[in-house]
Amino acid sequence: MAEKEEVVEMEEEEELENKMKLNREERKVSWVRLRRIDSLNLEAGRVSMSHANSSKVNWQRTMSLAFQSIGVVYGDIGTSPLYVYSSTFTKGIKDTQDILGVLSLIIYTIALIPLLKYIFIVLLANDNGDGGTFALYSLICRYTKVSLIPNQQPEDRELSNYKLDAPSSQLRRAQKIKEMLENSKTAQIMLFLITIMGTSMVIGDGVLTPSMSVLSAVGGIKSLGQDVVVVISVVILIILFYVQRYGTDRVGFTFAPIIFVWFAFISSIGLFNLFKYDIGVLRAFNPKYIVDYFNRNGKQAWVSLGGIFLCITGTEAMFADLGHFNVRAIQISFSCLTFPALLTAYSGQAAYLMKHQHNVKNTFYDSIPDPLYWPMFVVAVAAAIIASQAMISGTFSIVSQSLTLGCFPRVKVVHTSAKYEGQVYIPEVNYMLMVACVLVTTGFQTPTNIGNAYGIAVVSVMLITTCMLTLIMLVIWKTSIWWIVLFFAIFGSIELLYLSSVYYKFVEGGFLPLVFAAVLMAVMIIWHYVQKQRYMYELKNKVSAEFIRDLAANPRTNRVPGVALLYSELVQGIPPILSHFVANIPSIHSVLVLVSIKNLPISKVALEERFLFKQVEPRGFRMFRCVVRYGYKDKMEEPHEFERRLADRLKEFIQHEYFFLEAKNKDDNQKDETTIQVAEEEMQFVQKAMEGGAVYLLGEAEVVAEPNSSLFKKIVVNYAYSFLRKNFRQGEKIMAVPRNRLLRVGMTYEI
Repeated sequence: MAEKEEVVEMEEEEELENKMKLNREERKVSWVRLRRIDSLNLEAGRVSMSHANSSKVNWQRTMSLAFQSIGVVYGDIGTSPLYVYSSTFTKGIKDTQDILGVLSLIIYTIALIPLLKYIFIVLLANDNGDGGTFALYSLICRYTKVSLIPNQQPEDRELSNYKLDAPSSQLRRAQKIKEMLENSKTAQIMLFLITIMGTSMVIGDGVLTPSMSVLSAVGGIKSLGQDVVVVISVVILIILFYVQRYGTDRVGFTFAPIIFVWFAFISSIGLFNLFKYDIGVLRAFNPKYIVDYFNRNGKQAWVSLGGIFLCITGTEAMFADLGHFNVRAIQISFSCLTFPALLTAYSGQAAYLMKHQHNVKNTFYDSIPDPLYWPMFVVAVAAAIIASQAMISGTFSIVSQSLTLGCFPRVKVVHTSAKYEGQVYIPEVNYMLMVACVLVTTGFQTPTNIGNAYGIAVVSVMLITTCMLTLIMLVIWKTSIWWIVLFFAIFGSIELLYLSSVYYKFVEGGFLPLVFAAVLMAVMIIWHYVQKQRYMYELKNKVSAEFIRDLAANPRTNRVPGVALLYSELVQGIPPILSHFVANIPSIHSVLVLVSIKNLPISKVALEERFLFKQVEPRGFRMFRCVVRYGYKDKMEEPHEFERRLADRLKEFIQHEYFFLEAKNKDDNQKDETTIQVAEEEMQFVQKAMEGGAVYLLGEAEVVAEPNSSLFKKIVVNYAYSFLRKNFRQGEKIMAVPRNRLLRVGMTYEI
């Protein structure tokens, strides 16, 4: 019996050995066939999107996200009934028929812009689950070489978005436009400027929305003086920005029930007023009343559009906040709850005004039945506080995107949810928004004054979105030209009409969002320009292969035990900071990895595709180049986790490389075994070096303008960029580099 068991065990061992040998042979053939000896060059184009699309979730999670979105996305547009009629009829109501005209404008504005344009069209132009102006830009950049950001190297490409299309007139048209964009530097600059302008406007919204909403709600207590209203509003705003650190997930679940109650209240009161005062206002669904309104009032009707437009403030948040949720969740929550509640609320207020047109300055609170006044006031204040959440969350999302695309100074991005991707909190931006909101609130003091500034920011972003989406339809979607013309004609003309109206009040506060946008655009342009020039300097002055060979052959080069990670933004070569380091300290670690952190214009990079390696010759020098790729929704790992993953991928790369070399040996089995043994020794060497902990070498490059540069360039580079770099986070803080293992290498770049 024992002998049989021994025979069985021997057979099992022999079978296992044969399987291992067969597996090794299969891998050997596979690596010969795929020729993946150099993953940096051959696998750089591979970034699968299977892990990146956060919108593909089950229905249970979608409904959960739809509920959360009520508290995060719709607070702004949901609280617009607080001030729309008072902002529209600033000089009172002269004719009750004007109420029907304004109601008709409100109905069709909400139906066309938020519902039709954003819910059913714009949300579909998301960048793998993320929305906002920069998401549109990154989507365009991945299909056309129009990016001013130096991200056209193979290491940055994402080929899986490209597909073969059957020949058609739409394809030929797309190719012509694509070639025109790629060959026109002016078009590329204009596209970039439009993108950062839209981004800046959305951030400006993040300042104006909280001030507008909170002042409108707190003003419901008529007995309070204006100064007291302002003080209470400032206190509420400070508390609101304080709770942002808890993240969208918690804030959303906390705020959603309140906004749900708010929508229930305003729709119920709207129905009550409809039946009590004048249900006949529902004839405003006939667009004829819009024509009559303009015929009757002329220029004054056009001026009043600035107030009417406030009924869709916060619409852009549905797209900007998309990364916190998903397309289906936003579509469900808006179509099933927000849209009908808003139409009912505005119709009810119109019915009230038909009988009490002299109460237009405080329409919302005066139209509330007396028993519900104080409960409604409490809910209104809470809803106004939450209204600010939409643009604050959207601001965090777009700043995170612009940061990772190289268009914003370094700030700390905190991912606040392990369950839902894309939910971020940025402390520095949160603090700056809070200060700006307090200044706006104390400076303007009334919702009407802020409303003059508010509309310009909102409608400008909408028009920019329309233009960029039209380009996407032409180049990427390859939509029929008739649908494109219809889309641009309808929404472009509506938004241009509203834009002309809101600019009428430019001197009455409308300049404020433009000032915000100008400052933010200047910051983005300066940062982007100098970062690009810095990158090009490193590319031009990279270390030659001869230098590395001489360094390896030099007997005076001292090899220190351990692993050194030398960080650089350069992916096409070895940065000049290495030669500067060796010249001052003639020592180098036994394993040297040149690490380049690359942020790709996609939302997420799978872990197995994050690290790309290349062996730097000579092979025995143990020097590697490594590109670590992150999407703008990926979280940077802690140092110990980053080191572990890098070491694992490096050993895997070494093993794969030796498999390739093994496959080339066709002489005898002795060489086969020798190759495997060498590979194992190399992997053990790397593992032993990593066990001692990695040393981080960071290039402390001071960027200055060349001596013969213009005065303007010297001001931009030597002072403006230097100020931004010193007052925002440095590289080691962004990458959470442990200070006890950090070694800085100083060098001056003249650009």
